[in-house]
Amino acid sequence: MSLINTEIKPFKATAFKGGKFIDVSDADLKGKWSVVFFYPADFTFVCPTELEDLADNYSEFQKLGVEIYSVFTDTHFCHKAWHDTSPAIGKIAYTMVGDPTGTICRNFEILIEEKGLADRGTFVVDPDGKIQIIEITAGGIGRDARELLRKVKAAQYVASHPGEVCPAKWEEGEKTLAPSLDLVGKI
Repeated sequence: MSLINTEIKPFKATAFKGGKFIDVSDADLKGKWSVVFFYPADFTFVCPTELEDLADNYSEFQKLGVEIYSVFTDTHFCHKAWHDTSPAIGKIAYTMVGDPTGTICRNFEILIEEKGLADRGTFVVDPDGKIQIIEITAGGIGRDARELLRKVKAAQYVASHPGEVCPAKWEEGEKTLAPSLDLVGKI
């Protein structure tokens, strides 16, 4: 079953953000756009490059009213230790969520049960708490924050412009499509 257009399931967790431990729940994702960014492991190889890329683009997401939550199956203590020792991870200003029970990973159907790790998955959640975008890649394939930013802009555009859709490679300000009988077979 696809999770697209389904409401996120309840969760509660502890996270590391801004030098503090904070409580986070599904309620925090509602009322604004959110990116839930799962990754396999702290202190590894591809993961820090992705998380640093998100950190480098975080202000652009914030300008769109988007909050980012990175999630891994270790604890918030591990996130703090990584943040304090890695120059790349030290840049992170967004919320780093600990999910040692795997509850959040299971809720988003991203947990690799036999390993106790998350797949490399990205979920864009709208202000109603519904999943609008899902991207899952194999462990060795890193994601691109600029492409994610483009997709978020497209999702926000479609949400605020009923009856319009964004074609492939759509960039903010470019022409959209209004699906109709007149367009069938003409694109």
